[in-house]
Amino acid sequence: MAEHLLQRGPARLFRELGPRSQVALCQLPLTLVVAALAIATPFAWPALLHSPLYMSGILLFAILFLGCFLVPWERLAHRPYLLIPILDFLAIGLLRNGAAPLLPGLAVLTVFPVIWLSASGMLARSSLILSFFGPMLIMVPSLAGRFPNLTPSDITTTLLFPLMMLAVSLAIRFASVHVRLQQRELAEKDRELRKLLRESREREKLLQTVLDATDVGIAAVDRSGRLLVTNDRQRHFRRATGAEDAAPGQGHQLIFGQDRRTLLPPEKRPISRAITGESFADYLVWAGEGAEQRAMSTAARPLTSEDGSFAGAVVVYSDVTGWVEALAANQELVSNVSHEFKTPLNSVIGNIDLILDDDALPPHLSRRLLVVQRNAERLLALVSDLTATASSALNVHPKRTDLASLVETSLGSVQAQAERAHIQLSADVPSPLWAYADPLRIGQALDNLVSNAIKYSPDGGKVSISARSSEDWVQLSVSDTGMGMSREDTTRVFKRFFRTESARNAAIAGAGLGLSITKMIVEGHGGTITCESGQGKGSTFTLTLPADGPPPSF
Repeated sequence: MAEHLLQRGPARLFRELGPRSQVALCQLPLTLVVAALAIATPFAWPALLHSPLYMSGILLFAILFLGCFLVPWERLAHRPYLLIPILDFLAIGLLRNGAAPLLPGLAVLTVFPVIWLSASGMLARSSLILSFFGPMLIMVPSLAGRFPNLTPSDITTTLLFPLMMLAVSLAIRFASVHVRLQQRELAEKDRELRKLLRESREREKLLQTVLDATDVGIAAVDRSGRLLVTNDRQRHFRRATGAEDAAPGQGHQLIFGQDRRTLLPPEKRPISRAITGESFADYLVWAGEGAEQRAMSTAARPLTSEDGSFAGAVVVYSDVTGWVEALAANQELVSNVSHEFKTPLNSVIGNIDLILDDDALPPHLSRRLLVVQRNAERLLALVSDLTATASSALNVHPKRTDLASLVETSLGSVQAQAERAHIQLSADVPSPLWAYADPLRIGQALDNLVSNAIKYSPDGGKVSISARSSEDWVQLSVSDTGMGMSREDTTRVFKRFFRTESARNAAIAGAGLGLSITKMIVEGHGGTITCESGQGKGSTFTLTLPADGPPPSF
């Protein structure tokens, strides 16, 4: 690169000169040699001062050099300045033939006009002809002086010098062509590089525009955590919170944990985790302090180089403050309402217990009160579960339990509801069917599933419970022939407050809590629950529970 710049320097300087200065500069090397020769002549070869040809040559060189400055070359067309190197042949001929006995080597000065003509850009044929016949005319007078006593050596010597100058001209022409080809290639590469640079800048601008149009903060960092690319949203987050997620030792790091008060240790901050090559999603942190503090859901994916090595990471920040605060408010509301329900329910259950303790109570009233007591206790458990969902905790006390009796009780409690909905109930469960389960909780889960199966079969149909067992696990399946749901809905059906669009359109009552509570109950036993359904094809919910004692993974 440095050599290229040095080579371009003189060329640029030459182009910046005027036409007269350019012509004079081309003539200057030969003029300097002739001037040195003229200065040395009185001391080294005084006899040459009396040679008319020699002195005429010196004078012609002086006139040609002055002509370089005096002639208005810029006003003339067809490169008239090339007359200067042509006349140089004449001046060199005068010098050489005027000083032949003393300085026969002056003919070598013809190399200067040969170089000028060959590199001038004139037609190759013209420059080659001049490069041969110009030196030939210089050598002819000395050859004529030996006539008629010419020898083959004289003729060979006379022809050899013009041929040498012709070879010099050819070499210069080939070198000039090669240089022009290289310059053309360099110019083409330069155009390609400029085009690539322009396209790269356009792509970079497009990428930045796309990033700025997104509603999430984006930060791309290298392997050391140095910021490479970001967008307006992320810059807005930093300005609003006064916090900057960065690698350890960088930035103003007011990044807190989920309690909003404890500063995260350096290795737990999103970018610090990302530059270790870790991928994560939905990692909640709090940025900033006081009223400006914001909840950020972060995600990260690594960047790799061409050889597959780790090169950095992209970290995405989503402002979920509103969602987190709404969820907290919802949980607080559920907790408060559940607490308010517990007091009257405890009173109802307590008074029922007192009535049932009365020996004079008629049997038919006792049976009815037992039903009331059971449902009141279940309602109290549901209220407790609402509180548990608010705190994401649910107590399970498993023991050896006969699931067949729970199925029978569950179907019996919804018999009247099924008859009103024209639903046929059936069970294919061996008795006894032992499992390691909390009877109250599993009864609650079965009630939820059977009640839902009836509720979401508004046009009648069938609801059945079947069972399968192995040495380690017991499965209960609750199936219906109701409206069913889409495959996408089956992936979200166990989320709190989720209700399918078809259920909302059918105005079927519900809060969207039953299945989420059921899932918590089953997972609290170390089991699983799955849903298989199709739109208009009914649904099947399958509970898998430990058969006897906690499984090894529980």
